[in-house]
Formats: sequence, C-alpha cells, structure tokens
Amino acid sequence: MSDGIRWIGEHSGQSPDTRIPGMLGGISLTAARDIDAEDFLTLLGAEPLQLDAGHLFKDRRSVTLPDGVNPRGVKYAMYGTCKDWVYVLEDWGMATWHLHRYGGPLTPVLAEVETVCLSNNSDAPPPRIALTTSEGRIVGAEFGEDTGCGSALDEALQRAGAVFPSVRDLPQDEVELYWERHIEELPAAVFSAVEAYCGLSVDRAAVEAGDLPVAVLFPLA
Repeated sequence: MSDGIRWIGEHSGQSPDTRIPGMLGGISLTAARDIDAEDFLTLLGAEPLQLDAGHLFKDRRSVTLPDGVNPRGVKYAMYGTCKDWVYVLEDWGMATWHLHRYGGPLTPVLAEVETVCLSNNSDAPPPRIALTTSEGRIVGAEFGEDTGCGSALDEALQRAGAVFPSVRDLPQDEVELYWERHIEELPAAVFSAVEAYCGLSVDRAAVEAGDLPVAVLFPLA
C-alpha cells in the first residue's frame, strides 16, 4: 500500500525528534512539477557539487561545508521524486520556498513552475498553503482555508474536509466551536488534499530512517 503523505500531516504538531536519524514531526513539504531535482534544489540554495556527493540525510553531519560557512546558518532538507514531481522535506520550522518565494520572486526561472508548498511555520504560525500555478500566479491561504482561486487544489481541499467554516458562513461562536473540535484533524486533511492533487507518495520508513538524499540549503542573499 502507498504511504501517501497524509502521515506527514498527522505528525505536524510534533516537535522534531533529534534522536531519530531522519524526520517525523513538524515537516514542511514543497513539491514542484516538471523541473529537474538538482535545478530546483539549487534555486533553493543548495550547491550542485554537494548534491553530486550523494550523501543521505542520516549522514548529513559528514557533509563538508565550504570554508567560512557557519554551520548554524545552513538548513538540512531531504528530497526525492514521485512521478513528475520533485519534493523537498524540511523540519526546521518552515519551508525555504515559502520563506523566500512567497514573499517575492526568488528567481524568474521559477515563474512558470507549478509548485505546492505546505509550510509548518512553527515559529510564526499559522501553517500556510502556497500554490504557484503554471501561469506563474502565486496564491496562498492558512490551513483551514482554500486559496480562493477556484483551482483543482481548492477542490481537493474541499473534498478532504480541509476547508473550515468562517464567520462569513456561520456565527462566530459556531465557527470557534467547530475549529476547537476539529483543529487537530486539520493538518492531516490538508496533506491528504495535496496527496490527491499531486498524486504524491513519500516513503515514511525511509524518511524516519534518513535514507533519502540530503540537500544542504545555504542562506540565500
């Protein structure tokens, strides 16, 4: 049976566990369609030579950093491919793509690359969804909302029960009660929707074991 990606959402509220060699809690996901994995990771701040070295995430501490680079300034990501998507997993608090792209263009190369990002935003909640369409438009929403653009992703969010009522739909007290009752289910529903939209599946055992390749993301100027 396929692992899908719902399991990532089910563990979104957990803090990362440094005792395991890979990841489980608090993972952010970025997936990009029809772009070479090395090209996408380079745009996020990885060095091509480091990617060519082929280190696994569990061996990330053995990656040699360039002279003068502060180890505290780099972020370690895990990546892989599924169908026509490349995906990047990060558990340091948010997604690099969301940090640098959603607030403004990272590079024109990404302008027409369809990208879906689920950023945990543990240091600055709430978690957010961001979508770049193939036309280059970037839309986003907090977990519990859709992007408002009527996309296939919005439809998937609705079907998965990942769009919660707002005060525009119901009285505020009813909305607050609904959120209180269902908030713990929300991340899993959001990841289920993205799974349905992208057809993504990520091997949970490999992620926990750190058996996927590592990308060291250096600070972007």
